[in-house]
Amino acid sequence: MTDDTPTAPEGRQSGTRQRIQQVALELFAEYGYDKTSLREIAERLGVTKAALYYHFKSKEAIIAAVFEEILEEMDGFIAWTKTQPRTSTARQQIAQRYVESSKGASSVMRLFQENGPAMRELKVGEQMRDRLIDLVNTLTPEHASVPDKLRIRIALFAVQLSRFSMQDVPVEELDAAIVEVVFELLDRVSWE
Repeated sequence: MTDDTPTAPEGRQSGTRQRIQQVALELFAEYGYDKTSLREIAERLGVTKAALYYHFKSKEAIIAAVFEEILEEMDGFIAWTKTQPRTSTARQQIAQRYVESSKGASSVMRLFQENGPAMRELKVGEQMRDRLIDLVNTLTPEHASVPDKLRIRIALFAVQLSRFSMQDVPVEELDAAIVEVVFELLDRVSWE
């Protein structure tokens, strides 16, 4: 029995779902979300469309599954951030945790950036936007100046942009630089 059959044991189904998500992301990156069909995903996987349909009824369901873990991690990060004091040490920890948590999401965020119009129309796009707004609001002091609001937004959005546009830099070196810059921007914000 193979991974792609509907009768596969639960653990193997999970592996199949992950493989479907991975292949779908590859195709979405190659051709775009709108121009990729379930048939093409099934063909790349070497399974029938019915086998794919058993696991996911639509491309949106695949995207929702991909983003589910990211959204859960963001929720945890935002909740943790809300409990942190607004000290320089806490801002350093926020910067480090945000950069660390963004590592696994870089290919998904790239998909989001490259397929913006399509992603914005999906429920998951709205959920992602809402989480990012919540994070920005969590880090923005009530009486923040416009430059401080801009620093916070640049700090957060620069993380994914850097991962996307600086792939020629070794990951460890890039992560250290991102943490440094994010912290510098957050530390310049007036928190009183």
